[in-house]
Amino acid sequence: MKIVSDLAGLAEETLTVCRNHNVMISTAESCTGGLVGGCLTAIPGSSDVVDRGFITYSYDAKTDLLGVSADLLRKKGAVCAEVAEAMATGTLRNAPKSGVSVSLTGVAGPGASEDKPAGLVYIGCALRGEDGKPDDVVVEEHRFSGDRDAVRHQSVAAALNLVKYRLNRGRG
Repeated sequence: MKIVSDLAGLAEETLTVCRNHNVMISTAESCTGGLVGGCLTAIPGSSDVVDRGFITYSYDAKTDLLGVSADLLRKKGAVCAEVAEAMATGTLRNAPKSGVSVSLTGVAGPGASEDKPAGLVYIGCALRGEDGKPDDVVVEEHRFSGDRDAVRHQSVAAALNLVKYRLNRGRG
C-alpha cells in the first residue's frame, strides 16, 4: 500500500518515541479507517508499543466501543473537536496498558458531510495521567486539501506527528 510505504519513516519515528517514553499507543479512527494503526503495525517489532486500535466509523461504534455520548453525536455530529476528544479519552479507558492515544474524525471526501467541508479533520491525543485516568487531551483542527486519499494521507501524518510532539514535549 502506497500510503503505508510513504509514511513508514514517520511511523518508525513515532514507535521510537513511544519506546523512549516507555508507553504503549492505541488508536481510534473514523475517517482514516485504520490507516494509522496500519502504518504503525507495518513496521516490524511494533508489537512492543502498539496495543490496539478501534475503527469507529459509525455513530454506534463510537458509542459502543469508546463511550462517546450518543447525545453529543446527535447534537454536534461526528466531525467536531468534542468527539475527537471523547474518542481519545474513550480509547485510553478501553486500553488500560496504553499511555497515549490518538483519535481521528473528519470528512475525507469527496463532498461534504453534516454541512462540513471535505478535508475537515479533528485529531485528538490523550495522555494517561499519574492517577491512571485519561487526561490532558489536545485536539487539533485541520483543513486538508486534495482528494480522499490525499486527505487520509495528510491525516495520518498529522496524527503521528501529534503523538511524537505530545510525548516529546509533555503536557499542554
